[in-house]
Amino acid sequence: MNKTLFEKIIARELPATIVYEDDQVVAFKDVRPQAPVHVLVIPRKPIPRIAEARPEDQLVLGHLLLKAAEVAGKLGLTQTGFRLVFNNGPDGGEAVPHLHCHILGGRGLGWPPG
Repeated sequence: MNKTLFEKIIARELPATIVYEDDQVVAFKDVRPQAPVHVLVIPRKPIPRIAEARPEDQLVLGHLLLKAAEVAGKLGLTQTGFRLVFNNGPDGGEAVPHLHCHILGGRGLGWPPG
């Protein structure tokens, strides 16, 4: 099976500006930012999308959310606010079939988002 773009980043086969990593998740700057601050947080475990997560993924998903908030704080977004986004499937804007959380901030974000 072919590795996804994100699996190649985790394996250091592709370059990325990594802002955080531990044994469960990696966070790096998006190469096509949609806001002044745009970072992706991905689990090392290849889960294709949130709709395919399983009960045994609960701990890594909780860890991912907590680390996304921690990374947002380290990026200076806590005071002004930030958005966490998960895309699922083509209509949801999913571009890479590896679950990931977008941290968006650094400007006002409108609502509704799409």
